[in-house]
Amino acid sequence: MSADGPHRFKAATAGRALLAVAVTALFLFPVYWLFVMSIKTPEEVFASPPVWWPAEISLENFAVLFRDGDVRAIWNSAIVAGVSTVIAMFLGTIAAYSIARYRTGGDHLAIWIISQRMIPPIAIVFPIFLAFALIGLNDTYLGLIALYTAFNLPYVIWMMRGYVEDVPLELEESALVDGLDRWQTLLKVVFPMMRTGLFATSVFTFIFAWNEFIFALILTRTEVITFPVQVSHYFGPQQIFWAKIGAMSVLGTLPVFFTVAMAQKLLVRGISMGAVKG
Repeated sequence: MSADGPHRFKAATAGRALLAVAVTALFLFPVYWLFVMSIKTPEEVFASPPVWWPAEISLENFAVLFRDGDVRAIWNSAIVAGVSTVIAMFLGTIAAYSIARYRTGGDHLAIWIISQRMIPPIAIVFPIFLAFALIGLNDTYLGLIALYTAFNLPYVIWMMRGYVEDVPLELEESALVDGLDRWQTLLKVVFPMMRTGLFATSVFTFIFAWNEFIFALILTRTEVITFPVQVSHYFGPQQIFWAKIGAMSVLGTLPVFFTVAMAQKLLVRGISMGAVKG
């Protein structure tokens, strides 16, 4: 190796590091700008040239959201996303276990199930709106929870099927021989073995429901407006309420951000679980 070989290697490493930092900064800048916008005064929001950091941190934008009752949308999203995630995880995990262990529906049922998740929401939202209008489920928690559960079930079944197949069948057979019934085996053997997979699937299912926009926009009016729909109300034909957009976006992002950040290791392990076999 030539004498300048190590220098070229160090230069290449430094170049890749700088490129990674630049790309990271590029993707994080919108998040930073959204946060800064939420703590600016109205004058600073519309200042030209832009104010990169406010002269004095203002929490008035957040206070306005509480006074106007807009934060109820975050509570609505938490209820709808949380309950639908729990129901989808329970039903989907049981269905995935049946498909993985008993070959329910044959070898192609799982493919057919996940294909239902690929249907564009806009293609079915208006028939659902008419059906819900007939049975009185528009603008209700029950309607959105049922719809989100049905829409996320294919994803849960597909993901949990893979995690179930990664659990050695011999462990279940040993538990059954030791006197456990099938439900006890599930609770004491299978579920603990795939807890990281359960967590990862739950997080993504919750995020899908939290961020869903089309169904919530069409099926809600005043009572069950969710966080994404509430943010869209700040874009008016005459004026855009940038400060409210920033404050509401920060409030709506923090719960998911802290959940993922605090359980990052479990999430990464759950995503990679089963990626390497043999």
